[in-house]
Amino acid sequence: MPVLNERDYLRRAVETVLAQDVDGPSELILALAPSTDGTTELAREIAAGDERIVLVDNPAADIPVGLNRAITAGRYPTIVRVDAHSELESDYTRRALATLDRVRAANVGGVMRADGRTPFQRAVARAYNSPIGLGGGAYHGGTQEGEAESAYLGVMRRAVLDEVGLFDETIRRGEDWELNLRIRRAGYRVWFDPALSVTYWPRESWSRLARQFSATGRWRGELVRRFGRGNSLRFFAPPALVATIVLAVVVGVLQLTGALAGWWSAAASLVYLPVLVYAALVVIVALGPGGGRGWRDKLWTMAVLPTMHLSWGWGFIVGVLRGAHDTVDTSRLGSRNTPLP
Repeated sequence: MPVLNERDYLRRAVETVLAQDVDGPSELILALAPSTDGTTELAREIAAGDERIVLVDNPAADIPVGLNRAITAGRYPTIVRVDAHSELESDYTRRALATLDRVRAANVGGVMRADGRTPFQRAVARAYNSPIGLGGGAYHGGTQEGEAESAYLGVMRRAVLDEVGLFDETIRRGEDWELNLRIRRAGYRVWFDPALSVTYWPRESWSRLARQFSATGRWRGELVRRFGRGNSLRFFAPPALVATIVLAVVVGVLQLTGALAGWWSAAASLVYLPVLVYAALVVIVALGPGGGRGWRDKLWTMAVLPTMHLSWGWGFIVGVLRGAHDTVDTSRLGSRNTPLP
């Protein structure tokens, strides 16, 4: 479990891990980045009360670095990745181990079931759980078991990681996707099992959500630069939306200034159609059952969906054109760099 500034979530996350119904020995390794909210002190307090908890330092504060340090410190042949912002069902590990053996997979993951404690966070959670929000990836609500492109968190065989390598420490976001790409290219299975469920707590404010998705999109653009067609086509929908909106704005300005008129103006007006369709889709989703119950829920849904799509899409375009370089997700702590998911 990579940990940075998670005081409000850490204790519950640890409790759900330690409560796993596992037939055999287990340990929980916390990779502690330099927190400023008392998380490190809380982690030490929790660790003092249970000998199964092991603490390792992650001074770089990068997720892949912390994960690799934790995996290297581990003693057992199966690696269960967990996050401080998530909570496991009590039978999660037992079910995952059974699936790992049953289908002879190298990595097994389940469904990320986002949840929220405030109207805004619940709106983000609904977007996460909807195919409209995050593009229909299996772990965002899939129901069909089978081979998958990647796995949320993941229950992995150490022997396979020893063969293909650990997480790429040059990738700050999307490191799980890249690792699963290597696993699949080595001839092993990555498997999705909808019976596995993990509760995830998304960002608590609009600005943090926008920063998170911008950083994620930029790193996806970097992964497209590195791996090209290894990326799913669904990743290109948000940048296509951003490009269409920019083009619509340009056409609008040209029409208002008279630089574009007549039949050319009429033909160019077709660019407004996909933008209007997208806006209508957002309104329909927000006003429907997927938008929540009260007017506040529905308004937040109308704000959250475009924020996720446009922030991610703009970040993607920048990432493809310029690369991700040292881009990090600053959404966990104001303006401070923090790469947690």
